[in-house]
This record gives sequence, structure tokens and C-alpha cells, in this order.
Amino acid sequence: METAEYRLLDSGRFSKLEQVGPWRLVRPALNAFWAPSLSAAEWAAADGIFHRNSTGGGHWEWRRPAPESWIVRWGGFQLLVKPTGFGHLGFFAEQFRNWHFFEELLREFGPGTPALNLFAYSGVGSMAMARGGAAVCHLDAARGMVEWGRQNQSMNTDVPDRIRWIVDDVMKFCRREVRRGNRYQLIALDPPTFGRGSSGQVWKIETDLPALLQLCRELIDPARPYCVELSCHSPGFTPLVLERLLRQVFGSAGELSSCEMSIPEAGGRDLPAGISTRLLRR
Repeated sequence: METAEYRLLDSGRFSKLEQVGPWRLVRPALNAFWAPSLSAAEWAAADGIFHRNSTGGGHWEWRRPAPESWIVRWGGFQLLVKPTGFGHLGFFAEQFRNWHFFEELLREFGPGTPALNLFAYSGVGSMAMARGGAAVCHLDAARGMVEWGRQNQSMNTDVPDRIRWIVDDVMKFCRREVRRGNRYQLIALDPPTFGRGSSGQVWKIETDLPALLQLCRELIDPARPYCVELSCHSPGFTPLVLERLLRQVFGSAGELSSCEMSIPEAGGRDLPAGISTRLLRR
């Protein structure tokens, strides 16, 4: 039986209504200030609701027993869904356009292009890079997320085995890569607002992102075409902010472009979900 596609059914009143395979879920969408399009009865038919608390975590309220995990299809990939205590599912649906871009760009750059995916979560971006022919380095500080990525790859047989799965702190790893003299033509990073590294190191985007971008500049191969893809969900980090940071670090080379990442809704609207800024030098 074909795996069901993920769908965003509706949004409004600071929530989103999603069809995630056979399960209908309600999760927070704090920028959905508008009224929902669907009826209250459609929303009331949800199987699971995530209630967020003041610390950023929360709990799931299930109206019928749900499995620990199941599989959906989104962005051209089979994806393992496991609802977490932070209300996540295991993939960020708004990233699908970036996944398609990675695959297309790396086909253009050629087989074996070195690509680095930082804060790489459950590996969908890394799989897109590998499917485009790249030699991919996937990095995340959480061992559980890296294992999740391996599971995702195992379900997508069209993804070549070109991914190195690494659990490490992003700053430590990038410094070592600089010392080793390794260089990349594509670097993607989706930094959190706050996080902890593999040994408890604290990450704060407002202080640590500029330093990480400096390391990325040293890791980019200036003798070849390259791309840096920076996406962000942190308040205050607008397209102009991200573009200015990239220009400050990388100088005038390459073309900058930004977009608001979004998820298409069944009713024809889009739900905004973060910013993506791209520096591309062909």
C-alpha cells in the first residue's frame, strides 16, 4: 500500500491542522493570527493535539491510541514520524523547496560534490543532497536524531549511500574540518535559537551564528562554484538580517536571495514558517 502524503489542511487561531498519514493532528502555529477556513467540526475531528507549555515543551492529548511511529511521504521522501515532547514530528515541512534546490544544484555541480549539512536533524536535506550526487557530511549534536536520519535513509532506496552520519558539536566539528583542510561546495545550516552540543555546550544564535559563519567561510572552496543556505526560525532574524550577516562574512562574491519558507495549505493559502537566505556563486 502506498504511503499517505502529509497535508496541511488548515491554520488559524495560532494553530495548524495537519493530516499526517492516517492521523489528524493539531499543533501550535504562533504566527497564524487569522481565523481558520475549515469548520470547528473539522478541527474537532483531530486525533491528537499538542499543548505547549511556558518552557517550550508540552504534552500530547490523544483522542484515540496512536502508535509510537508511522511513515508518511513529503517532498519526495518516505519519512518516519515520531511525535516528540516538543511537538515535533521528525521533519520540517517548510524545508521542502530547499530539499528540491539541493538536489538540482548538486546535479549541476557534478557527481561527488562535497556537501555539509549542519544542525541536520533527521536527515531529509542530507538525503536530497545525496540523491543529487553529492558526498554528504551530516552533522547533528543529538545521537537520536542521527539514528532517525539513518532510519529515514533506509526507507528511501533511491538515496545513494553517500552520507557520513556524525554526532558532534557544530563549532568543534567545523574547527577540526578547517584544521584538516577539508572544503565544501554546499553548506546548509538551520540553526536553533538555543541548543546544547553533544557534550553540553550551549548554543545561542545571536552570539554564536556570526562565529559559525566565519568557520563556514573557511570551509567553502573558493576555487569552485559554491552555495551557502542559511535558514532560520528565530524571532528578529529577518531576510535583511541574514543577508547582512552573509555579506559581512563572505563579501561581495555571489548572489544573495531570500524567501519566506512556507507550507502549502489544502485551501490554496500558505502558512509562513521561517526565513531562508541563499548565497550562490556559480
